Amino acid sequence: MFPCKKCGLCCKNLNQSPIFHEFHNGDGICKYLDGNLCSIYETRPLLCRVDECYYAYFSDKISLEEYYKLNIEICNQFKTKEE
Repeated sequence: MFPCKKCGLCCKNLNQSPIFHEFHNGDGICKYLDGNLCSIYETRPLLCRVDECYYAYFSDKISLEEYYKLNIEICNQFKTKEE
């Protein structure tokens, strides 16, 4: 399982990728974010489910280890930008 720290930074930077355009109102912050947590967590879209998204779209392209590594790199970039 992806080691998410639940900081909410990925949900506060949705404007960094056009695939999330419908989830924010132009400010980059997910309209479902409540504090740092998802208010629709149990029914969130597949794009927001790191592990399930891997198996649906990427498992035939890269290893799970590499996929996690890429996602962690993006997390770290958001954290660095936040400081």
